[in-house]
Amino acid sequence: MADRTPVAVFISGSGTNMAALLYASRAADCPYEVVLVLSNNPDASGLKLAEAEGVATFCLPHQGIPRAEHDALMEAQVLASGAQVIALAGYMRILSPEFTGRWEGRMLNIHPSLLPKYKGLHTHDRAIEAGDSHGGCSVHLVTAELDDGPILGQTPVAIIPGDTGDTLAGRVLFAEHQLYSRVLAKFVARGSDPVWLLDKCRALAAALPQVEERESHGAPGWRVGGKYFAYFNDQHHGTDHIAVLVKTSGPDELAALVEQDPDVWFRPAYYGASGWAGLILNRADVDWEHVADWLRRSWTAVAPRRLAAMMEF
Repeated sequence: MADRTPVAVFISGSGTNMAALLYASRAADCPYEVVLVLSNNPDASGLKLAEAEGVATFCLPHQGIPRAEHDALMEAQVLASGAQVIALAGYMRILSPEFTGRWEGRMLNIHPSLLPKYKGLHTHDRAIEAGDSHGGCSVHLVTAELDDGPILGQTPVAIIPGDTGDTLAGRVLFAEHQLYSRVLAKFVARGSDPVWLLDKCRALAAALPQVEERESHGAPGWRVGGKYFAYFNDQHHGTDHIAVLVKTSGPDELAALVEQDPDVWFRPAYYGASGWAGLILNRADVDWEHVADWLRRSWTAVAPRRLAAMMEF
């Protein structure tokens, strides 16, 4: 499959979740590829499995190395591999805030509980002791706060009378193997999902003052002071682009943007004659701050002068 998203997986032990991700990636329609497996434990048996399957590995024991420095050394290997996403799969190190900050929105973890319940360790015993009907697992985005990032998917697993932490853990592990690969595949494919891209644009536009969303010729658009400052373009007029259309100063600036970076910009049909530029969203590594900046600039260009002046302060 062309244009699969490269993923690096961090492990500390047997790497069964890593193996589940790896074998799922061998399906012809899987949108990701495991390009590197890393560990802080030289005895992690998951490293041997990855090597046997032809996946590059890297190991760096953490003893005696400051946390942020160890994270940076691991990160250097991730960057060299070309990975765009990190999947933590039984990685038993708390990551430094600097590292998690650099990978915010691009690093996932699987946790053996139905978050926000039972962050940290001994999750199965805690669920049984609490009298819960179900344990389970969650995949979430990683933040500096332990097991606290946005939840991307969960699978409940029934607690059976007589369960111990070990027996429940065995069944939850089956659920983990199913859930993680499914969520990761959906996560990396979201950049080509027009619904997800529209929601991102909608949130950025709505953050600007006095914005109204209204359809224009069947496409979502955003207005301020009765004038449109952006439109959502979903492969209209025969293009492959999913894009947000924003105002430039005119055709000359539009032409310069397209010439300078044709992988980011295009001249939209009809709108382009008036200087509207298409900012392509269905591509790798979209800089959403850049998108937000252009939406703000386009909003400023059409907003009533009094309202636009307020944004300058």
